[in-house]
Amino acid sequence: VQLQAYGGGLVQAGGSLRLSCAASGRTGDTYAMSWFRQAPGKERDFVASVTSTGTTSYADSAKGRFTISRDNAKNTVYLQVVSLKPEDTAVYYCAARPWGSYKWDYWGQGTLVTVSS
Repeated sequence: VQLQAYGGGLVQAGGSLRLSCAASGRTGDTYAMSWFRQAPGKERDFVASVTSTGTTSYADSAKGRFTISRDNAKNTVYLQVVSLKPEDTAVYYCAARPWGSYKWDYWGQGTLVTVSS
């Protein structure tokens, strides 16, 4: 499975953004997809995930402003972010977990989101 994330950019605080991650290859093997983010000088943190049946999960820090969704027909997962804050500045990565695995085995290359104050 190959993942291609895009949609990042420079956004003013208070703005919104939608990130996309397109999966290709053996997408039928994908049970869940997720978004992680890594701020400068920090570790990569989980943001949100969605299963093939639409069950979502969010990090506490993402609840309320982040919405993950998935279009199985397009093999694409989205992350809508509103009311962006400078602390949301990070490289956002998408990941996929195959059926039967408890690990995020596939990763995209990341897309940079920069929020200016």
